[in-house]
Amino acid sequence: MKQTSTSELLVQFLYKETSLAESLEIAEELENDLLLVEEFHELQEALHELPKVQFNPSSNTISRILKYSKEATLETLQ
Repeated sequence: MKQTSTSELLVQFLYKETSLAESLEIAEELENDLLLVEEFHELQEALHELPKVQFNPSSNTISRILKYSKEATLETLQ
């Protein structure tokens, strides 16, 4: 695993945003590197301390997105 992007990859791994190959590589590294395990556990703790918020778009926003999508589809068909 590249040292310059280790933390970023660990965060992506926590959020399940890594490819299968990356996930397997990270899992293997976690089995062999105690410092990496420590960093991973710190990131896990930080993740669990983040507030659990959900953002919901307004109905106006959804309508505008759907309108844009419909217009873009019609333009493509012409």
